[in-house]
Amino acid sequence: MKGYPSKQHPVPVKRYCRTMELKNAPELIAEYVKRHSQSEAWPEILAGIREVGILEMEIYILDNRLFMIVETPLDFDWDSAMERLATLPRQQEWEDFMAIFQDCKEGDTANEKWKMMERMFYLYE
Repeated sequence: MKGYPSKQHPVPVKRYCRTMELKNAPELIAEYVKRHSQSEAWPEILAGIREVGILEMEIYILDNRLFMIVETPLDFDWDSAMERLATLPRQQEWEDFMAIFQDCKEGDTANEKWKMMERMFYLYE
Protein backbone atom coordinates (compact mmCIF):
# COMPACT_ATOMS: atom_id res chain seq x y z
CA MET A 1 0.00 0.00 0.00
CA LYS A 2 1.43 3.37 -0.94
CA GLY A 3 0.82 6.68 0.77
CA TYR A 4 0.47 10.06 -0.90
CA PRO A 5 2.62 13.05 0.05
CA SER A 6 0.83 16.22 1.15
CA LYS A 7 1.65 19.52 -0.46
CA GLN A 8 3.04 22.14 1.89
CA HIS A 9 1.45 25.58 1.60
CA PRO A 10 3.01 28.92 2.58
CA VAL A 11 -0.11 29.76 4.64
CA PRO A 12 -2.15 27.80 7.20
CA VAL A 13 -4.92 25.85 5.49
CA LYS A 14 -8.26 24.30 6.20
CA ARG A 15 -9.62 21.20 4.54
CA TYR A 16 -13.01 20.33 3.06
CA CYS A 17 -13.92 16.70 2.39
CA ARG A 18 -16.64 15.81 -0.10
CA THR A 19 -18.07 12.67 -1.64
CA MET A 20 -20.02 11.59 -4.70
CA GLU A 21 -20.98 8.36 -6.40
CA LEU A 22 -20.42 7.53 -10.03
CA LYS A 23 -22.81 5.40 -12.03
CA ASN A 24 -21.91 1.81 -11.26
CA ALA A 25 -20.66 0.89 -14.74
CA PRO A 26 -16.97 -0.11 -15.09
CA GLU A 27 -16.62 1.38 -18.59
CA LEU A 28 -18.04 4.74 -17.43
CA ILE A 29 -15.83 4.75 -14.33
CA ALA A 30 -12.72 4.06 -16.44
CA GLU A 31 -13.64 6.91 -18.79
CA TYR A 32 -14.29 9.27 -15.85
CA VAL A 33 -10.84 8.51 -14.44
CA LYS A 34 -9.30 9.09 -17.88
CA ARG A 35 -11.08 12.47 -18.24
CA HIS A 36 -9.47 13.59 -14.97
CA SER A 37 -5.93 12.66 -16.02
CA GLN A 38 -3.30 15.38 -16.42
CA SER A 39 -3.51 15.12 -20.20
CA GLU A 40 -7.33 15.19 -20.44
CA ALA A 41 -8.53 17.63 -17.76
CA TRP A 42 -9.68 20.91 -19.29
CA PRO A 43 -7.22 23.76 -18.58
CA GLU A 44 -10.09 26.24 -18.02
CA ILE A 45 -11.47 24.06 -15.23
CA LEU A 46 -8.12 23.76 -13.48
CA ALA A 47 -7.59 27.52 -13.79
CA GLY A 48 -11.07 28.22 -12.40
CA ILE A 49 -10.44 26.05 -9.35
CA ARG A 50 -7.31 28.06 -8.60
CA GLU A 51 -9.01 31.37 -9.45
CA VAL A 52 -11.63 30.95 -6.71
CA GLY A 53 -8.88 30.41 -4.11
CA ILE A 54 -8.51 26.63 -3.86
CA LEU A 55 -4.89 25.73 -3.15
CA GLU A 56 -5.11 21.98 -3.66
CA MET A 57 -7.70 19.42 -4.69
CA GLU A 58 -7.36 15.64 -4.64
CA ILE A 59 -9.92 13.04 -5.69
CA TYR A 60 -9.70 9.42 -4.57
CA ILE A 61 -11.77 6.52 -5.90
CA LEU A 62 -12.96 3.18 -4.55
CA ASP A 63 -15.26 1.26 -6.86
CA ASN A 64 -17.83 3.94 -7.80
CA ARG A 65 -17.34 6.12 -4.68
CA LEU A 66 -15.33 9.34 -4.99
CA PHE A 67 -13.74 11.20 -2.10
CA MET A 68 -12.42 14.75 -2.61
CA ILE A 69 -10.08 16.70 -0.36
CA VAL A 70 -9.93 20.45 -0.93
CA GLU A 71 -7.35 22.63 0.83
CA THR A 72 -7.88 26.38 1.10
CA PRO A 73 -6.56 29.35 3.09
CA LEU A 74 -8.20 29.81 6.50
CA ASP A 75 -10.21 32.84 5.31
CA PHE A 76 -11.73 30.96 2.35
CA ASP A 77 -15.55 31.21 2.08
CA TRP A 78 -16.89 28.00 0.50
CA ASP A 79 -20.31 29.28 -0.51
CA SER A 80 -19.14 32.43 -2.28
CA ALA A 81 -16.30 30.56 -4.00
CA MET A 82 -18.69 27.90 -5.33
CA GLU A 83 -21.12 30.57 -6.56
CA ARG A 84 -18.27 32.22 -8.44
CA LEU A 85 -16.89 28.92 -9.77
CA ALA A 86 -20.27 28.11 -11.32
CA THR A 87 -20.06 31.29 -13.45
CA LEU A 88 -16.54 30.78 -14.82
CA PRO A 89 -15.87 29.89 -18.48
CA ARG A 90 -16.73 26.32 -19.45
CA GLN A 91 -17.53 25.30 -15.87
CA GLN A 92 -21.15 24.32 -16.49
CA GLU A 93 -20.16 22.70 -19.78
CA TRP A 94 -17.68 20.55 -17.81
CA GLU A 95 -20.31 19.73 -15.18
CA ASP A 96 -22.81 18.70 -17.84
CA PHE A 97 -20.18 16.57 -19.59
CA MET A 98 -19.15 14.86 -16.32
CA ALA A 99 -22.80 14.22 -15.38
CA ILE A 100 -22.97 11.31 -17.83
CA PHE A 101 -20.63 9.45 -15.45
CA GLN A 102 -22.00 10.72 -12.13
CA ASP A 103 -25.01 9.69 -10.07
CA CYS A 104 -26.59 13.18 -10.11
CA LYS A 105 -29.37 15.26 -11.60
CA GLU A 106 -29.02 16.91 -14.99
CA GLY A 107 -27.84 20.52 -14.72
CA ASP A 108 -26.35 20.16 -11.21
CA THR A 109 -23.38 22.37 -10.36
CA ALA A 110 -20.24 20.93 -8.79
CA ASN A 111 -21.44 22.17 -5.41
CA GLU A 112 -24.73 20.32 -5.82
CA LYS A 113 -23.11 17.06 -6.99
CA TRP A 114 -20.43 16.76 -4.34
CA LYS A 115 -21.81 16.26 -0.81
CA MET A 116 -19.91 17.83 2.08
CA MET A 117 -18.69 15.32 4.65
CA GLU A 118 -18.55 16.02 8.37
CA ARG A 119 -15.41 15.21 10.29
CA MET A 120 -16.26 12.80 13.09
CA PHE A 121 -12.74 11.95 14.34
CA TYR A 122 -9.22 13.30 14.33
CA LEU A 123 -5.95 12.25 15.98
CA TYR A 124 -4.37 15.70 16.41
CA GLU A 125 -2.93 16.46 19.84
